[in-house]
Amino acid sequence: MPLATTLRLLAKARGMSATELATAIPRAGVDTVSAWMRGEKLPGKDQLDALARILGVPVGALLAELASTLDPARTQGEHDLLAAYRAMNTRQQGAVLEIARGLAGQASPRPRSPVSTPRKSASKSKPKTSK
Repeated sequence: MPLATTLRLLAKARGMSATELATAIPRAGVDTVSAWMRGEKLPGKDQLDALARILGVPVGALLAELASTLDPARTQGEHDLLAAYRAMNTRQQGAVLEIARGLAGQASPRPRSPVSTPRKSASKSKPKTSK
């Protein structure tokens, strides 16, 4: 979840407005806190520490999404693809994965169809033999 969404949800859960958050954070005005909550700006380290303390969560909970988007091992294309994938519904995600696996030459796991068992015919019965 993006930092802005996390901030909005945590503030709402605590019944706090951007104004109330701003009064408790060093060097942050209401406009700045509002920009964080809209995803237009990112808080600095001291501000993140203060946000985590005020909202009652570990700093890592605020940074989880941010850390994944700044992963230096990912190319810009990977970041763009991941962002687009996360915006899709489950059906769309499945279709994209199937296409990507096909392009990469990987076999896509197919749903197994139920194994059919031969039915015994009720009309055909073994003739009885008499001794």
